[in-house]
Amino acid sequence: MRRFLLAFTLLIVASGFSRTFTPTLARMAVQAQAPFDVEAVARDRAVARAIEVARSTESQTVDDQIRFCETAAPPFHEAARADLLKRAFDQLGLRNVRVDRVGNVLGDRPGVSDRPHVVVAAHLDTVFPPETDVRVKRSGSRLIGPGIGDNCRGLAVLVAIVRSMREAGVSTPGSITFVANVGEEGLGDLRGVRELFGVGMTSGVSGRPARQSDIDRFVSIDGPGISVTNVAVGSHRYRVTFKGPGGHSFAAFGTANPVGAMGRAIARISELRVSDEPRTTFNVGRIGGGTSVNAIPADAWMEVDLRSSDTASLASLDAKLQDAIDRAVLEENARWGRPGVVTASKDRVGDRPAGSTPASSAIVQAGLAAARVLGVSPSLGEGSTDANLPMQLGIPAITIGGGGAGADAHTLAESFDTSGAWKGTQHALLVTIVLAR
Repeated sequence: MRRFLLAFTLLIVASGFSRTFTPTLARMAVQAQAPFDVEAVARDRAVARAIEVARSTESQTVDDQIRFCETAAPPFHEAARADLLKRAFDQLGLRNVRVDRVGNVLGDRPGVSDRPHVVVAAHLDTVFPPETDVRVKRSGSRLIGPGIGDNCRGLAVLVAIVRSMREAGVSTPGSITFVANVGEEGLGDLRGVRELFGVGMTSGVSGRPARQSDIDRFVSIDGPGISVTNVAVGSHRYRVTFKGPGGHSFAAFGTANPVGAMGRAIARISELRVSDEPRTTFNVGRIGGGTSVNAIPADAWMEVDLRSSDTASLASLDAKLQDAIDRAVLEENARWGRPGVVTASKDRVGDRPAGSTPASSAIVQAGLAAARVLGVSPSLGEGSTDANLPMQLGIPAITIGGGGAGADAHTLAESFDTSGAWKGTQHALLVTIVLAR
């Protein structure tokens, strides 16, 4: 197969069509490469200089991290932070800097050739609502603020890679597109990377014809630490709405209550049994409804998150959720002798695919080797990130951390320890350069 691909590629080049042949065949040729020689890449004079720049300019990276974080980016409202990234991309000389139709910010760094085409991304959005105080506090080496690690660190490292490569004059055989993308958190349903790969969504923006064959490798920088995530944890997310006639809390007492049905459902969900291996989880993350303390509500709602890295386990948990909700509605109506009064609609508002990139693959081994070259002992892990989608599509993809150490993610007390964080910047930089070969 390798001989065929090599011969085919040489034939195309000889014919003068090296940049126009079928993208799928181009990606097959790229993926057929031997493992990367990361040590040799790191010894290159310009690359070594870029690695040093990443360390010497870490204070700028931290300043960027704070600056990005103090501009709010709640789900579906990432535009203000996106503007900061667009300006940074422009100032650092990326080509064709643009904002696509869903709000992703993209900038290109051409290589000697178009292929391989590597996409390096970090998500713009946080889990926090618009009214959140996003000011960042310092306590020694610690930064404290909502989203400071997830994913303001990823965005700052994304910019640092571009800056380091530019200052060191690094040239790559392949091209790189840097992306600050929307829609990774909450109900975003990966809408940013879905747009990148031309894949339809369960809600919101509809897809266009697939163009994933334009991307040969994908790297997501998400959160703190130095690790390589190669297993994608899938998720199903639901907004469940319970409805009934409502009424006065005294005069209409005895009417089946949507909140009662929801409470029964939550109690049933909390008793579900799930496996530890593969790890499978559930969470009722938000609830709401009703109009007044002295009114039987006409509606109530909850949002539920189900997760597993195993597709079958996720499907099984989904079926248990459906049953728990249906039984809760029946019980509430039966309690008041009013069959069919309360109803429930279950709308899937998120569908994040499970998947994996084999540990033996060139991209995973490159991520691990890059860390070892820099004197770091890396680990493989699993997670739910923007890399889920390309993994499902069969495109080589990993997620890496941005260095440092984080705590209390997705809380108002989220923190990031900057001690030695430059090692994460160097790791992301080296991974990017290696994969553009």
